[in-house]
Amino acid sequence: MARELEGRVALVTGAGRNIGRAIALALAEAGASVVVNARSSQAEIDAVARDTGGLALLADVADEKAVAQMVARSLERYGRLDILVNNAALRAVEPVEDITPARWRQITGVILDGAWLCARACLPALKKSGAGAIVNIGGMSAHTGAAGRPHVVAAKAGLVGLTRALAHDLAPHGITVNCVVPGMIQTVRGESAGASAHQGRRESPLGRRGTPEEVAAAVRFLAGPGARYVTGQTLHVNGGAYAA
Repeated sequence: MARELEGRVALVTGAGRNIGRAIALALAEAGASVVVNARSSQAEIDAVARDTGGLALLADVADEKAVAQMVARSLERYGRLDILVNNAALRAVEPVEDITPARWRQITGVILDGAWLCARACLPALKKSGAGAIVNIGGMSAHTGAAGRPHVVAAKAGLVGLTRALAHDLAPHGITVNCVVPGMIQTVRGESAGASAHQGRRESPLGRRGTPEEVAAAVRFLAGPGARYVTGQTLHVNGGAYAA
C-alpha cells in the first residue's frame, strides 16, 4: 500500500497541529500532494507544508468566500482535488448559560457549516477525480454526550448526519463520504483549560490515550483505494472507550 495515493491531491482543514497535522503527514507519506489549511496559524501550517512538500493556505472554513478562494488556489496549484478532510473545529467547554447565540454560531459554523461549505466548493473537482473521497472528523462526545459542550456536541453529531446524507447524494459520482471519530487522543489543546479537563475524565479499556497518527491511519485508509466500497460509515478510533 506504500504510495497508494500517488498523483492524488488532498485538502486537510485545521491541519496546523495535532490530528490535522498527522493526517496531512500520513496522506503525504501515501504519495498525495497536500493542501494544508488553518484559520490563523500561518507559522504552523507553513511548518506542516514544509514537512509534506505541500501548499499552506489560511482560510476560515466558516466563510464561504474564503473557502471558494482556498479551493481555487488549490486547483490553480495542482490542477485537481481528490480528497477532502474536514478536520477544522473549535472545542470549547463553557457553562451553558454563558453560550450566546453568536458563540453558538461560531462553534457550529466552523465544525458543521465549514464541512458543508468545503464539500460544496470541492464538489466539481471531486466529481472529476474518479475516486473522490471526503472524510469528516467527528467527536466521541457527539455519541456519548458531554457537559458544557452543547454547541460542539450538536455540531459533531451533525457531521454524522451530513456524512450519511452526502454518501447517498455523491455515490453516483463515485465519491465516498465517511466520518472518523477520535476518542481520547494525546494532543496539545489550546482552546481552553476546560477542554483538557474534559479529556482527562475518560479512560479507554486499552488503558491509554490514542495518538494522532492512529487517527490519521484510519483517514488514510478511507481516502485510499482499499476503501472504495466503504461509504456513509462512522469509524470510531477510541481504544474501546465507546463501542458503536
